[in-house]
Amino acid sequence: MSQLKQTVALRDVKCFALHGYYSEEQLIGNHFVIDLETEFSPKGFDDELSQTVNYEDLNTIILSEMKNTQKLLETVLNNIISKVIVLYPFVETINVSIKKLNPPMPVKLAIPLLN
Repeated sequence: MSQLKQTVALRDVKCFALHGYYSEEQLIGNHFVIDLETEFSPKGFDDELSQTVNYEDLNTIILSEMKNTQKLLETVLNNIISKVIVLYPFVETINVSIKKLNPPMPVKLAIPLLN
């Protein structure tokens, strides 16, 4: 018999933040898109918020950590995951992704290679 799993997730949370390794990034800032997904085995179905993960809490965690300037996005990811674990210790899986929409790269467009 397979174990029932539930997922609570937020997709495409858009933020402006000052994360970045270079000092210019921390001054200018950038736009980010964050996805956060949790998975857990439900303990019951009594229609109570305490039996699940509240997506409003997930949003609060994301916004809080995006305001806390870091050099590395990996640090932001770790902080988000740590806060979710503290708030929801029954969560079995947490997946977080952060996309920096305009990273400081010398070339913005990918140029196809010709054969």
